[in-house]
Amino acid sequence: MADDSNKVHAEVRDSFGKGAARKIRAAGKIPAVLYGHGTDPRHLTLPGHQTMLLLRRANAVLELDIEGKAQLALVKDVQRDPVRQVIEHLDLIVVKKGEKVHVEVPVHLEGEPFSGTIAMLEVGTIRLEVEATHIPERVVIDIEGAEEGTQYHAGTIALPAGASLVDDPELLLAHITVPSRARAEDEETAAEAAEAPAEAAEESAAE
Repeated sequence: MADDSNKVHAEVRDSFGKGAARKIRAAGKIPAVLYGHGTDPRHLTLPGHQTMLLLRRANAVLELDIEGKAQLALVKDVQRDPVRQVIEHLDLIVVKKGEKVHVEVPVHLEGEPFSGTIAMLEVGTIRLEVEATHIPERVVIDIEGAEEGTQYHAGTIALPAGASLVDDPELLLAHITVPSRARAEDEETAAEAAEAPAEAAEESAAE
């Protein structure tokens, strides 16, 4: 949700290209482009440190101050240097209060499954339709005490208030299983237990 802490002073820029972008980053700022709602793309420069702090939250909504006019913007894409992980460029989408947007929200497992089992997260994010200014930070799946074989599908989990599912309801998000090593040991123990009576019977027959 946008609030005072998300207000960012954006400078309009008219210089483009790799050289101009390098100069912007060298000055501790981030080049960005804002588009959407039929508007012409606007090339902006954002304050580096403040913007990086805001981007720690998935699907951040920024309240831009562009030449004295407020504009809400959803962070659509973050381009980072693959080695230094420095933000090289941002793609921002114009949004309005009350508008519905499609976003990918992180999936978080909470709790501990039944003893001897582990939880396997199959999908790290889930696609939802939510209000642009009320994007949830994550979707929580409660796995406390869940037993082996339990599955959690997109259509069966509790969604945040006001959110609706975009993904396939049958999409498997997580499941509970027994670690392969422990399973192998259990199967080996079961096999030995099954062989014991047979061996005892053979020894009795031999006597």
